[in-house]
Amino acid sequence: MNLPNKITLARIVMIPLFLAALLSGIFSPATARYTALAIFITASLSDWLDGFLARRLKQISTFGKFMDPIADKLLVASALIALVELGSIEAWMVVVIISREFIISGIRLIAAEQGRVIAASTWAKMKTAIQMLLIIALLFCHEAIIRDYQILLTVCELLKWLSVIFTVISAYDYIYKNIDIFKHKR
Repeated sequence: MNLPNKITLARIVMIPLFLAALLSGIFSPATARYTALAIFITASLSDWLDGFLARRLKQISTFGKFMDPIADKLLVASALIALVELGSIEAWMVVVIISREFIISGIRLIAAEQGRVIAASTWAKMKTAIQMLLIIALLFCHEAIIRDYQILLTVCELLKWLSVIFTVISAYDYIYKNIDIFKHKR
């Protein structure tokens, strides 16, 4: 197993650590959020690092192509679901975000059966970046941490809406650009 793949697996291992730090109740609310924030940022940066190293070291693998996006989806979905539990984001927003992931994964599976690979679009990359920024902001924007900083709460609210909007746009973009896969005759 090459280094980029090990980093991808490490990101998956960080998910239960992130959830334990945030939800276990062993820390004060502020400490829990800061600890979870540090783990989430580390995991998010590992996403960039494994891709960079895979390209730089010419170690792009089938395993990496498959597991890297799964690791990202698990990280983001786990964080958002935990933040629903804490009342930091509305459940319907998270349902929209996670539903998009299932829909696009289904489209990718159909395309793969037809011998096509659907690469991540620019909209999808922007969506992922905004979602990760949202999670970081929501971990930071909590009454136990910021109390009097209304501007940060406004930023969190804006990022929630941007995440939903970019999620919907990227889903539409994938469906529109790949609608022909549904017309494929067997």
